[in-house]
Amino acid sequence: AAKETQILEKERKAKLQYEKQLEERQRKLKEQKQKEEQRRAAVEEKRKQKIEEEKERNEALMHRTLERNQRLETRQKRWSWGGSVTPDSESKTALFYTASKRSTSTANLKQTETVMNKRLSSSAALLNASDRTRRSQLSPLDSSVISRLLAPTQASLARSKSAATLSAD
Repeated sequence: AAKETQILEKERKAKLQYEKQLEERQRKLKEQKQKEEQRRAAVEEKRKQKIEEEKERNEALMHRTLERNQRLETRQKRWSWGGSVTPDSESKTALFYTASKRSTSTANLKQTETVMNKRLSSSAALLNASDRTRRSQLSPLDSSVISRLLAPTQASLARSKSAATLSAD
């Protein structure tokens, strides 16, 4: 009877040990699943954050591009006669208005142009007279560079004519 109780006690201890091991395995599996879910959630969150940052970057880029295009358009409008390089439906009436205005002031433009040319040539002659004495002391390369730098560019002449035309109107 004592041996039988010892055997029963060993079986009970073995059963308890087995149940503890089973519970421990289940607990470890549960922890492993939780860690895996947390890792997946973190990866998903990071992916969403990257997508959001990329979206914000693209929006900022589009905003900067639109601003740059608007600045270029205003710059082109500022220096073009018609107000716009590529007229759209809204600016056609403005172009018609400016075209009719230009046709009435063509004579004024020609008069202003001749006056501007006279002023530019006389001021250039004065500059050239005082610069000739200085240039005689320079090397030929330096004097050619200086003469190129002192010559008015087509863009500056066009701006002068534009300003004169606007002031004459």
